[in-house]
Amino acid sequence: MAELPAQPTFAEFYPYYLREHQQHGTRVLHFIGTSLFLLMMVAAVVLLRPWLLLVGVVLAYGFAWVGHFFVEHNRPATFRYPLLSLRGDFQLYWDLLRGKEKF
Repeated sequence: MAELPAQPTFAEFYPYYLREHQQHGTRVLHFIGTSLFLLMMVAAVVLLRPWLLLVGVVLAYGFAWVGHFFVEHNRPATFRYPLLSLRGDFQLYWDLLRGKEKF
């Protein structure tokens, strides 16, 4: 497998991201974590409780990292590519919602 450039574009990064998220369980855990983050974001705005954003971040990363360490058995891409991984999380979430990617 080819290595990514030091500073890949998202188009270069996303196929790598998908390879790191091949297992059904990993994708489900990411989907749950991202859903909880979005729920906490809405709750933070509606309830005027900004600390709920932090709860959402902890939930999102918690579910995702469980998927990586215990299902996929790899190191989260967030450790090396934090912004690209965040974008990848939301792209995968959207792709799963619209059926472009499978759980």
